[in-house]
Amino acid sequence: MKREQIQNLLEKFENAYYEYGGVEYWSARELQEILGYTQWRNFEKAIEKAKESCRTSSVAVSDHFAEVSKMVELGSGAQRELNDIALTRYACYLIAQNGDVSKPEIAFAQTYFAVQTRKQEIIEQRLLDVARVSAREKLSNSEKKLSGIIYERGIDDKGFAIIRSKGDSALFGGFSTNKMKKKLIIPESRPLADFLPTLTIKAKDFATELTSHNVVENDLKGKNKITHEHIENNKSVRKILLERGVKPELLPPAEDVKKLQRKLTAEERKFLEETKKRDGHPARKK
Repeated sequence: MKREQIQNLLEKFENAYYEYGGVEYWSARELQEILGYTQWRNFEKAIEKAKESCRTSSVAVSDHFAEVSKMVELGSGAQRELNDIALTRYACYLIAQNGDVSKPEIAFAQTYFAVQTRKQEIIEQRLLDVARVSAREKLSNSEKKLSGIIYERGIDDKGFAIIRSKGDSALFGGFSTNKMKKKLIIPESRPLADFLPTLTIKAKDFATELTSHNVVENDLKGKNKITHEHIENNKSVRKILLERGVKPELLPPAEDVKKLQRKLTAEERKFLEETKKRDGHPARKK
């Protein structure tokens, strides 16, 4: 395929998508023409094969193929309703995979949507990674805040560790911090939260913030009162999770957040170096 053809198809695909609610989608009727199908019934066969591929992958067809209708203008100036299908990027990829490979447009589409879908997956995963690292930093700050508050009330670091462990026991259905570490096979020297999924990290953070607020608001003093407060807050958070079908102690461990942070930092450094090179400012070697 010549460079001009590739550029022409690239522009057609990029200009054909719509956006609704933050989701990109393509009109099947418009995609039909871009992919070189002259008859709708032939294109429908590729769509049906794509739907079957979707089912085989245990993916909900309705999430990627939405029946819609559009008004088209006839030669007489009148309009009539035409059935159409709103297709996600993934749906377009499946259609291309099940299309007529003899068409150069299909060959291009297979590569285009495969690359774009992979890019989207990478972006989505990176956003999830960033969210987890941010949640962990937020929890660390919340725990430092609580530690400072109760230190002013005569409780040292050892006392804070005991309070936090009792809070974990309430959140994790009887599993203390050390028991959860053993359960998830986490090194004793590492914080439990570094290996928890984002949901659990945020649950711990919310309970910790509640304790900080109530200790100050109610002027709680003494190890017993503050410990009781932290236990009750974690019990309340656990109750919410259980009501939504989540048992935090049963969630699998996540990737070491420190390792995740190093990976994100390395990616950012690589991006900056590539940007400097592209802009004509080679990165200095250290």
